[in-house]
Amino acid sequence: MADVKIKISDLRKSFGDKSVLQGIDLEVHAGESLVILGGSGSGKSVLLKHIIGLLRPDSGSVEVDGTDLCRLRGRELTEFRRRFGMAFQEGALFDSMPVRANIAFPLLRRRGRHDHDAIEARVDSCLELVGLEGHGDKLPSELSGGMRRRVGFARAIAHEPDILLFDEPTTGLDPVMTAIIDRVILDLLEGSDTTAITITHDMTSAFRIADRVAMLHGGRIIAVAEPDAFQSLDDARIQQFIQGEAEGPLTTADDAPRRVHDAPTAP
Repeated sequence: MADVKIKISDLRKSFGDKSVLQGIDLEVHAGESLVILGGSGSGKSVLLKHIIGLLRPDSGSVEVDGTDLCRLRGRELTEFRRRFGMAFQEGALFDSMPVRANIAFPLLRRRGRHDHDAIEARVDSCLELVGLEGHGDKLPSELSGGMRRRVGFARAIAHEPDILLFDEPTTGLDPVMTAIIDRVILDLLEGSDTTAITITHDMTSAFRIADRVAMLHGGRIIAVAEPDAFQSLDDARIQQFIQGEAEGPLTTADDAPRRVHDAPTAP
């Protein structure tokens, strides 16, 4: 059995009188790509923020390699977060900085400017990984939405984290660009030991990039399974979501490619 990288136990979080997470139990295996599905407002982003330590739970725990993030404070928590790379939904880039500076930003904070040549080499490597060679001097405003997402991915991997978090990476993109983004994610993970967690409500994307799929509903994880098995689960809530009858922009599972090479290569 694969080693457990992240273990979430009875995680609960409320905002005022609204209970969002109502006892999350979930294990993420080392080196796997786990996709967490859920409708709009289901608490996916809240869960992701707990995994990286941006939010503290009302109760429960989030353990990474046996360390409970909920018990860390201050500098200790900041240092631990450097094990994570997070790609936000819209890239969250600095508009005034060119692409190269955006990608180099976490490296400058970590290594300092004295390591200029190594930083430049790492930026070049990251640009190549996401298929954006030759775009390093452009500003984010000069890029398409999909390209900005890829710059965000490059920045997330720049410091070589062992855990990658993707927050709705394909929301608002057309099907072709969605497939390209999925291909980039798969390329980033191929041949590495990186553990990845992606939150989305895009069924096609989920089945394309996941080793396992988890469903968040009613503040709890109601199922975890490999993609093919997940689609066959005899649970009305899951089947309703797969068939696109729940809230949110959904596609049917029948449209989802079953093999990773169904996704086109990034230009």
